[in-house]
Amino acid sequence: MAIKYELIKVCKQSGARLGKIHTPHGVIETPIFMPVGTQATVKAMTPEELKKIEAQIILSNTYHLYLRPGHKLVEKAGGLHKFMNWDKPILTDSGGFQVFSLGDLRKISEEGVEFRSHIDGSKHFLSPEKAIEIENSLGADIIMAFDECAPYPADRQYVKNSLERTTRWLKRCIDAHKYPERQALFGIIQGGMYKDLRHQSLNEILSFDLPGYAVGGLSVGEPKDLMYEVLEYTTPLMPKDKPRYLMGVGSPDCLIEGVIRGIDMFDCVHPTRIGRNGTAMTSIGRVVIKNAKYAEDFMPLDPNCDCYTCKSYSRAYIRHLFKAGEILASRLVTYHNLHFLLNLMKEIRQAIMEDRLLDYRREFFQKYGYTL
Repeated sequence: MAIKYELIKVCKQSGARLGKIHTPHGVIETPIFMPVGTQATVKAMTPEELKKIEAQIILSNTYHLYLRPGHKLVEKAGGLHKFMNWDKPILTDSGGFQVFSLGDLRKISEEGVEFRSHIDGSKHFLSPEKAIEIENSLGADIIMAFDECAPYPADRQYVKNSLERTTRWLKRCIDAHKYPERQALFGIIQGGMYKDLRHQSLNEILSFDLPGYAVGGLSVGEPKDLMYEVLEYTTPLMPKDKPRYLMGVGSPDCLIEGVIRGIDMFDCVHPTRIGRNGTAMTSIGRVVIKNAKYAEDFMPLDPNCDCYTCKSYSRAYIRHLFKAGEILASRLVTYHNLHFLLNLMKEIRQAIMEDRLLDYRREFFQKYGYTL
């Protein structure tokens, strides 16, 4: 297989896992958060900056790169790693979530999904075979199967039909995959918020011996308690010797709770999106830097952070940059937010090693302003 998961330790206090994923472009220490580089770039960040804050793997988007600049162009450039100057691991999603998010602009059939581009309205068709063709051309270390992500809420029969189609599509993805020795194909477990359907999807998806598996169809608008409940009856049934990936989750509380429930990998646009809009995650809670109360605040964004932003600039200065419409404002808060989450994951890994993750959660929640 293209990748190998190595289980290092299970936390005695929480049951959370510490591990390593060995990939063609390096080792990933888990649990890990993956910054999202939708269009072959993590917004506002250079690859050098990502390395400085110890990003170990980034995610890019199949749907967006297919539409622009086109997967064949990326392949001509030598693949995504060379194209974007990133020599560490990359994961590409299948484009399924983006296509299903288009609503009235798409039509689902057994063959695949017909959709109109959000860029120019042109008509396209994405099938499991086409998604894998694109991902093979992009050349990421980990590639995701093309699945149908049911919305929330959705009725039981819709979710059942959707998960069964996801299973049939997975078989087609496996058959179309050209490079299993260098690109690890992950299957995606669906089933919505229905326990029996999650178990049905688990049984079907796990029947394919794949290098890793993802939990899909969560973080789609459901209450957090419901997401945690689904994880509690899903992850214990996933293989202990394969990576477990929770798609689309990136707030500090969800990362900690996800790790406690056995998840190894996470991704989300959340830290970069809120960073560009002027919200910083800090050790004492969220700071909305555009607020007037920071106009004469010469403290760093986070007094307990040693990132470049916090060592170099004040809240007053960053607020001024946002008010003046300066690009640097978005860059500085994005840099801090990603550093904050990657450092959070490092602290989580240390807490697992020391068998104290539940204590760490309690302390973090108290400082951040979350309630247990």
